[in-house]
Amino acid sequence: MVEKRLDITFQALADPTRRGMLATLALGEKSIGELAQPFAMSFAGASKHVQVLEKAGLLSRRKVGRTHLCSLRAEPLAEAENWLKQWERFWTVRLDRLEAAIERGKEQGK
Repeated sequence: MVEKRLDITFQALADPTRRGMLATLALGEKSIGELAQPFAMSFAGASKHVQVLEKAGLLSRRKVGRTHLCSLRAEPLAEAENWLKQWERFWTVRLDRLEAAIERGKEQGK
C-alpha cells in the first residue's frame, strides 16, 4: 500500500508545473485560477494538474460558492522524504568509504 502511494506521489511530483503549484500552496490556500496564473494556462489545464495532486493526496480542495480553494497536504511528502532518507544513508556510507580510500591513497603516495 505504501509503495502504491509513493508511486502516485512521485508521479505527481514528476511534473514541474505541479511542483510549482505545491510551492505556491506552501504559502497558503489558493484558488485554481491563482494556481494557473504563473503558468499562463487555462483553468481547465490547471484543473487537470489539481486533480492529479488531489489524487496523490498532496492537496485538498473545498468549494466556496463557485470558487475551488486548494490547500497543501504534506503527509504524502513526509512519506516520500522517509523513503528518500534510506538512500541518503546509503550514499553517505558510500561517500565516507570513498573519502577514506582517497585518504589512504594519499598517505601511501607520500
